[in-house]
Amino acid sequence: MTSFKFLHAADIHLDSPLHGLSRYEGLPVDEIRSATRAAFDNLVQCAIDEDVDFVVIAGDLFDGNWRDMGTGLYFAKAMGRLDQAGIPAFLLAGNHDAASVISRTVPWPPNVRLFGSRRPETHRLPELSVAVHGQSFSTPAVTENLVLAYPPTEPHAFNIGMLHTALAGRPGHADYAPCSFEELKSRGYDYWALGHVHEFEVVSTEPHVIFPGNVQGRTIRETGAKGAVLVAVDDGEVASVERIELDVIRWVRLDVNCAGARMDEVGDLLRSALVGLHGANASGRPLIARVTLCGETVEAGALHDRAATLRDDVRAIASSISPALFVEKVRVEVTEPARTGLVVGDDLGAMIDEAASDPDLIDALSRDLERFMLAASTSLGDPDEGELRLAAARGDWSGVLRTASTALRSRLTAEG
Repeated sequence: MTSFKFLHAADIHLDSPLHGLSRYEGLPVDEIRSATRAAFDNLVQCAIDEDVDFVVIAGDLFDGNWRDMGTGLYFAKAMGRLDQAGIPAFLLAGNHDAASVISRTVPWPPNVRLFGSRRPETHRLPELSVAVHGQSFSTPAVTENLVLAYPPTEPHAFNIGMLHTALAGRPGHADYAPCSFEELKSRGYDYWALGHVHEFEVVSTEPHVIFPGNVQGRTIRETGAKGAVLVAVDDGEVASVERIELDVIRWVRLDVNCAGARMDEVGDLLRSALVGLHGANASGRPLIARVTLCGETVEAGALHDRAATLRDDVRAIASSISPALFVEKVRVEVTEPARTGLVVGDDLGAMIDEAASDPDLIDALSRDLERFMLAASTSLGDPDEGELRLAAARGDWSGVLRTASTALRSRLTAEG
């Protein structure tokens, strides 16, 4: 067998429509919307620079039906660059770009080899003694085990299996094309190029079973470095697997511990945390952070009461540190100590403390806010993780009341 290199990527989600970004003032919306193309440009350039022998993309190249032909034309141009460099590209369709939803086509260069969706297929590179096996999704929700029908290994060849799957399940990912590691291993392939899971994961090295993750984080749910894996094969054995970072914007979560802090100290804690985040950013990529204030402090109520103002303050601090440091949202999740020593009157204090567990109040609140919640979901879209509106949408009115009670107690205490 000869020696060769290939690039394994998945979950490109070209031109993914990122809804709701306009709600977050100050974010580089245009750069975020174009980030999937910029990251894919990096992938193509990496393949050329590394002089790889081929590229495999294990599903979700697109993000559903194209809004216009621009997506297809862009992809054809990108594949043309690989074709001119003599690099084949093997593609299979996943749940987001299943055969049933890719309704528009453009002539792709001859180096593009798309797996069919009726049954597993094998594409071969005889000059490298490589056989690539795979099957595209026929619909957006394939729930049967596709692996069982994959062909046996081809003798005297390096066998690669491509599959869009969450295996036996991964948090946050639909259970499409379910299968077990043992079933993958039973096929006898040398390398499994998986897709669908947006986090990088080496499932196994005997044989190599790898999720490369997506190439570009698109929301705060997709934090950290994103990219592909560069695989080197020598004499039929995987010699190395190197993770290559391809993203152009990076999403991060930043927790700021406000335990024991007074109100006039919170600003300094925020600045220190943001300076540390910026200083630790060795990649040099722009960062978009969700900042969460946590910990126990007697100022919990005041901080909840000032949540909207804090957001503007934190964004101002971030922009003063670096023009490439952005704040997506500020979450206030601080709590009061068990005993604060604050007194607002025995009767009123008891009412505030009991509000979150009062069934009549919870019922009245849910009924009164029903129309407001419907209007908010229509105009603002779905609530984000950690948002108070999400607690209301889930019917966690006790949580809503606890937050409101904390702020109310602080305001009443401040007013004497």
